[in-house]
Amino acid sequence: MKNTILTFCAVIALVMTGCRTPRDITYMQGWQDGETHALINLNSIKARPDDKLSITVNTDNPVLSESLNLPTYSHRIGQAGTTGMSNTQAQNVSLYTIDPMGDISFPLMGKLHISGMTRSEISEYITEELERRNIAKDPVVIVEWANVGITIAGEVMTPGRYALSRDITTLPEALAMAGDLTIQGQRKNILVVRTEDGHTVSHRIDMTDGDALQKSPVYYVRQNDYIYVEPNNMKKRSATVNGNNVLQASFWVSIASLVTSVAVLVFK
Repeated sequence: MKNTILTFCAVIALVMTGCRTPRDITYMQGWQDGETHALINLNSIKARPDDKLSITVNTDNPVLSESLNLPTYSHRIGQAGTTGMSNTQAQNVSLYTIDPMGDISFPLMGKLHISGMTRSEISEYITEELERRNIAKDPVVIVEWANVGITIAGEVMTPGRYALSRDITTLPEALAMAGDLTIQGQRKNILVVRTEDGHTVSHRIDMTDGDALQKSPVYYVRQNDYIYVEPNNMKKRSATVNGNNVLQASFWVSIASLVTSVAVLVFK
């Protein structure tokens, strides 16, 4: 009789566990309305070798302005067919490619070292050089990223490569660009692979822990980050023939029959 009661309790516990609301779905758990969180490791995107930039210089002298800008041609920012790139982004731009040494060749000034600079720093640097060399007075220098992007793969709605048009983009914002995680995505173990200083560094992120997420070195994404969302156990099991049989209706019918039988024995 005692063993029968224990069996009955175990079955009930199993059923209740199966009906429990998952706690690994909601992002940034524990954050309360009105809480203030200091920004940590605020980091703008910085130029790296092989990045392409659009740099436009405007002065009050049209002839000089023409000399300071590369010949323009119709170019689509990003690559055709790349996810997240709009087909309406075709426009006349002049692109500079940063060489392996971190330099670009600029009209009338030659080599300029810009690797490690943000967009605003590049603009300020070129402006100062133009004035210091008495080439232009009060020039307006506009710098835009042309091929800076990240790759998002795994259990998201729309995997692919996405352009970064802003200097600062957070990991939650990046995932939103891909349509957010599917319900099968594992939110507590997102992988971010980052290449820096000639090395590949991997980071594991728990999206349900707001404090840990914000303190992570990859909270702000950088160009060429690879973000992978691992499938949860249910999705992994679905790759096998009988992986999710435990979740099928027939399984729970059998459990219900067992519970009924045990109940009859106990309360007979």
